[in-house]
This record gives sequence, C-alpha cells and structure tokens, in this order.
Amino acid sequence: MGILSNTVSICQFRVAGDLPVSDLFQWASERLSRNGFQPIDQGAAELSTGWVHLDDHRESGFAVPAAFWRDHYLAFTLRRDQRRLPAALLKAYLQVAEHEHLAANPGLSRVPKQKREELKDAVRVALLARTLPVPSTWDAVWDTRSGLVTFTSLSPAIVEQFEAQFKKTFEGLRLVAVHPFARAEQVVDEGLKPALDQANQAGSEAVIDLIRSNQWLGWDFFLWLMFRTMQDTSEYRVSRPGPAQENEPFVAYINDRLVLLCAGENGLQKITVAGPQDHFSEVRTALKTGKRITEATLYLEKDEHTWRVTLKGEMFHFASLKAPAVRIEKDDSVDEVSEREAVFFERMFVLEQGMQLFDSLYAAFLALRLGAGWGEEERRIGEWLAAGEAA
Repeated sequence: MGILSNTVSICQFRVAGDLPVSDLFQWASERLSRNGFQPIDQGAAELSTGWVHLDDHRESGFAVPAAFWRDHYLAFTLRRDQRRLPAALLKAYLQVAEHEHLAANPGLSRVPKQKREELKDAVRVALLARTLPVPSTWDAVWDTRSGLVTFTSLSPAIVEQFEAQFKKTFEGLRLVAVHPFARAEQVVDEGLKPALDQANQAGSEAVIDLIRSNQWLGWDFFLWLMFRTMQDTSEYRVSRPGPAQENEPFVAYINDRLVLLCAGENGLQKITVAGPQDHFSEVRTALKTGKRITEATLYLEKDEHTWRVTLKGEMFHFASLKAPAVRIEKDDSVDEVSEREAVFFERMFVLEQGMQLFDSLYAAFLALRLGAGWGEEERRIGEWLAAGEAA
C-alpha cells in the first residue's frame, strides 16, 4: 500500500548531512533524474531499481516541480522490477539443452562442467527474455523542514535497499532510523535528557547497539500502557508540535492483539494473544513468568477521528496504520494535478497528526519512566499483575 492509502505500514528516518543552502529543487531534481528507474521489459536484464513519480510509476523524469515537489515535502517512489525464474523451470530447460548437446556430440557420455555452465547461462538468458519483470513500488516522503523521511515498507531487505539508494542518490547524506531511543531523544523534555542518557544501556553510538541495548524502552512502554488501559485514565494531552493544538485531549489504549516474547531452553518463544481484552488475564500471567510485550495494537482517538496501528516495539515501526479516511470534494473547476496534490496534503496532515499523538503519548511515558514517580508506578503495576495471577 502506498502513502496515499488509508492503511499503510511505515518506518521513519532522520536525514544526516547538510542540504544545499540554495536551489534545493534543482539539486534534488538532478539527483533523482540521474537515478531514475530504467525499464527492462524490452530486454533480458534481471533487475532494475530507481526512482519514479509518486502519482505515476511509469514516469522517471524529475525536471519539473509537479514530479516530486510538494511545498516543503519531496515525494518520490522507489520502483524495483525483477524477473524471477522458477528453479524447476530452469532445470527442465537445462536438461533439454544438455540432451541436445550430447546428441550433437555422440562421443560424450556426459556434458563437461565448463560447457554445462555455458548452457546454463544461455538457457537462463533465453528464459529471462521471455519472462515479464514484476514491478514493486514503495513510497517515500521527505519533510525537508523537519528532516524526517517516511518510507512505506517494513521489510528489512527493502529498507536496506532504500537506504542504499537514498545514499547513492543524495551524495553526502544518509538515513538514520528513528528507533525507540532516537525517538525518546526527540520527544523527552529537556530537563529529563540527562536521565535518559544515564538510562542508556548501549556501549556505543552505533545504531544497532542503541536498538538492541535499549529494548527496555519498548517493553516498559507496552507494560505501562497496558496497565493504564485497564486501571487508569486513557486520556492524554498533546505535548508535541504538529497539526493538533498543544494541550488538546486525546485517548490512547491497546487492545485486540498483543505479541509476547520469552527466551527459553528451546530458543525464543512467541505468544500471540488476539481478540478484545477484558482484563488481559492471559497477558498478565505471561508477564509474571518473564515474558515481554513486543508488539501490540494501539488505538489513538481524537475528537471523532481514530488511528489504529500495530506497533512493533523493537524499532517502533508502524504496521497496518489505519488513519482517518481522506475525502476531497471534487470540483469541476479543479484540474487533476491540483486534486492529487490536495489529496497528498490532506493525507500528510492526518498521518502527521497521528504521529504527533503517538509522540505525545511516548513523551508522557518518558516523563514518568525517567522521573521520580516511576518507583510508585512500578509498585502499582506489580500489584496489578499479582492480582491478575491470583485471580
């Protein structure tokens, strides 16, 4: 699903490096055009990757603003076309080629190794030329005002490919994942930053170390939010910048589906609890035995609007994020390009508001987790878990 779909999975990055001080459009236009997608449907190439338009995946030229320029956003799509040959098909055609070679050379009882490799390459090229490439696309939106890039895939392989293509395209820049610790650095109050630094369990500034050594952030966040969902208020206040006004109320809670993980004698064990939760009894029992919540369905509600997302705790990736539907009233006096841009801006508005609510929720957790009141909160959570076990 693309960024304009009402349901989409996203991860986010910060851009590290310096942007040009002037003529950002010309700079980005040249680099995107230079790394635009090249079709392979008329040849036998196995793979092609490059940038295309967000609105038209057949177009790979970025010479005009309408191609990718949206006010302070740069919007473009990574397209990958790939031909795939089933192993069984390649094997069958290779056997035919070997039989023909042996028939043409009666003195041979078997095809020599070098010749077999030549036949295999020839068969592969011939089959690729007869196979249509399968296109795949993933959208990216770069907010040049905040330096935040939103990408519509959670696949590690695709994310890695996007990072490499971005770095290749925009020389001197690189993407840094917005993982739980990085997001904490962004949303925590200035006065709590020393406490966050002290709580950091990573031994280096390497991203992978910051992620793996600080999984406690996701674990404690889910535990706290589950407790608040069942035993306390689910109402919070907007505290982070964005479309919503500061101090406006919103509701946040988890429900429907949770995933728990535990390291046992047989390796990692995963438990999925699905369906509406009245008391989280099964989850509370699992937590008492040392399991950790690693994934949960999170609801964010403000006024009459609802955001529903499967939050993955290790990276804070947002899977199957369902935001309020975008509805643009059509007007005969408005052309198609203007209408598409209106849909884009409205979509970004609802996505950014959902992220604003999440960041405000996370900031509320961090204010308690890093502050003096966490000991009391831990005691209350412990009593609640014990009561659930006794029941």
